[in-house]
Amino acid sequence: MKKSIKLIRATTVPMSLAAFCSGMLRVLSAKYEVIALSSPDEDLERVADAEGVRAIAVPMERHIAVLKDIKALWSLARVFRKEKPTIVHSMTPKAGLLCMLAAWMTRVPVRIHTFTGLVFPTSTGLKRRILMFTDRMTCACATHIIPEGEGVKNDLLNYGITRKNMEVLGFGNVRGVDMEFYSRRPEVLRKAQEIRKPVFTFVFVGRIVRDKGINELCEAFGRLSETEAVRLILVGPYEDNLDPISERSRQMIQNNAAIESVGAKVGDDLLAYYAAADCYVFPSYREGFPNTVLEAGAMGLPSIVTDINGSREIIVQGKNGVIIPSQDSEALYNAMLNMLKDSDAREEMAGNAREMIASRYEQGYVRKCLYDFYDRVLQAFL
Repeated sequence: MKKSIKLIRATTVPMSLAAFCSGMLRVLSAKYEVIALSSPDEDLERVADAEGVRAIAVPMERHIAVLKDIKALWSLARVFRKEKPTIVHSMTPKAGLLCMLAAWMTRVPVRIHTFTGLVFPTSTGLKRRILMFTDRMTCACATHIIPEGEGVKNDLLNYGITRKNMEVLGFGNVRGVDMEFYSRRPEVLRKAQEIRKPVFTFVFVGRIVRDKGINELCEAFGRLSETEAVRLILVGPYEDNLDPISERSRQMIQNNAAIESVGAKVGDDLLAYYAAADCYVFPSYREGFPNTVLEAGAMGLPSIVTDINGSREIIVQGKNGVIIPSQDSEALYNAMLNMLKDSDAREEMAGNAREMIASRYEQGYVRKCLYDFYDRVLQAFL
């Protein structure tokens, strides 16, 4: 493949580039001229330096901001006219809409968007209609659409968002799991020893927001902690300006001594919380393909998840975890109680967890699926 082929990878905010493309852009740059594009932030420069690629900053808002969105669209169009990329590959909703529109306007030959999750299925009213319209626009302007999993693909088809051919790469997921890193290494276990307590521990990792099911989790755990010796660790940041949890949940987190909210953690500090826990719990309302469920499984934890896209593809009922209805605190309470009480079933699920992740979502395999996809697309184009 000619190195002169230019590939632009774009996300709305640099944090997403770091999360989804770490290590990948450097590999791709051996074959293509790679540009990382996102909103201006010091994280964008860090990604570019770490990956050895060029960065272009275009301000983009995560939420609807009509005037700023129009300005961003024209800025992107100018960038694409100047750079003349062969491929623009976007991820995240706003970058997808704006980049696919701008790439279509400037006749970029290969326009790829990856849907890592859909917001509209859990939205209502005017917001839902707007979100469905923007997703339709994204698909209409893209030449290739990659749903992160079969659930996302089915929603795009069933809701009439697009009728274009779509391809889930491999078993799904866009990042894969570094099985060497996500393991119970000695340095991780040392940190975990400082966290561990002689009590059954549930752990949640993610944003502390309503859409992640935190209200139901607090309700279920609050009831469980009244009669059982249990502990819940919440690992992640609050986003009160975007999707706040209820005041009741906030008070429960503050006043229940069995709940520990420790903020965001990364690296071995994050892995230590997985290693210090007995069960991962993830009652989210919607996902594309939740990386934290993959991470927990790689760390040997059984999981309790809701019956949503991604989660139901990672967890096999009774094999490596339990699947319950979404937004159902009663079902969540019963699943947590059963996980606590049925040690034989729990240990069997924990024993299966890591191997089930390694067999389908090992990072090298997931990334090779994308690299092969680029090759196939470019062979057809060239």
